[in-house]
Amino acid sequence: MGEFDVITRYFSSLGSGEYVDLSVGDDGAALTVPPNSELIVSTDSSVLDTHFTDDLFPEDLGYKAVASAASDLAAMGAEPLGMTLALTVPSVDDLWLHGLSQGLTRACHEYRLPLVGGDTTRGPLSLTLTVMGFCPRNQKLLRSGAQVGDRVCVSGYLGDAAFGLAVMQGKYRGLEIDFEDQEYLVSRFTHPTARVDLGCRMRKLATSCIDLSDGLLQDAGHVTHASGVRFSIQSGAVPLSSALISAVGEAQALEFALNGGEDYELLFTLPPETDVPDELTVIGTVEAGEGVHCDVMSRGQGYDHFH
Repeated sequence: MGEFDVITRYFSSLGSGEYVDLSVGDDGAALTVPPNSELIVSTDSSVLDTHFTDDLFPEDLGYKAVASAASDLAAMGAEPLGMTLALTVPSVDDLWLHGLSQGLTRACHEYRLPLVGGDTTRGPLSLTLTVMGFCPRNQKLLRSGAQVGDRVCVSGYLGDAAFGLAVMQGKYRGLEIDFEDQEYLVSRFTHPTARVDLGCRMRKLATSCIDLSDGLLQDAGHVTHASGVRFSIQSGAVPLSSALISAVGEAQALEFALNGGEDYELLFTLPPETDVPDELTVIGTVEAGEGVHCDVMSRGQGYDHFH
C-alpha cells in the first residue's frame, strides 16, 4: 500500500467541518476564520519511546495525540477549526493503522477538529499534530496576564494520569488497587480530556491560563515567569481523586499531582471579584515576587523532554 492509499483508506473521511472549505486531496487545505477573530495555531509531537511506548494501543495513541494537542487550544480559549497530521511509520501495518484511525476519528468528532491535511512517510514512529483554532480578536488567554491578588485555580483532579502511566509501566505490580479505580486511573492517561469548552467560557473571566501537561509546579512556573509574579499554592487545596488516594495514599497522590504531568487540565488565574465556576478549584493566590511556593516540600521537578 502506497502513501496515497494510506491517506485515502484511513484519513480522508475525517476532513469535513464547519470552517473547512477545502480538505484532504489537494496541495493544501482552506479554512475560513470568522470575522474579527484571530487564528490560533499549535504543534504537538508524540514520539515512540519519548512520549509513549509500543505497549500503547494505536486507538489510544490516536485519541491521546489529538486530545493533548487540543488542550493547547483550550489553554488559549480557542474554538477548534481543524488540524493536520504528519505521521511517520516504520512500515504499513493495516491492523495498526486501522486502530490509529479509530482513535483519531473519535477525538476528531469529540473536539470538533477535522483532519484537513498532513503527510505520511516511512521512518521511526511519530505523530506530529498541528491544531488550528480561533478566538475573538484580543480575547485569547495568555500566560502573561496574572495579577497580584488573583486566585490560582485548576480544573479537574490532578495526578491521576501520571499514576495511570506508572501502572501501565508495571511500577506498581503487587499493589492492591480496586479494579474500577485502576481502569479509571489508566484511562486518565490514555484518554485525557481537553477542556476546550471551559477554556472558551473563561476568555472574559481569567487573567491567564496554561494547560497542565508537565506537572502542576512546573507549568505554574511558566505562568509566574511570563507574568512576573509569585504563586503561593496550598497543598491541601490541590484536588485529588478518591481513586488515587485509595491507591497510594494522600501524600504520594499529592506528589503525583504536583509533578506527574499528563493531566491536560487547565490552570487559570482569576481576579478576586470574579465568581469561581463549579468546574474549578482554588488552590492558591498570586503575590508579588517570583516563582512558585508550595507549603510542602516536593521531590520532583516536572517533566522535561530533554532529561
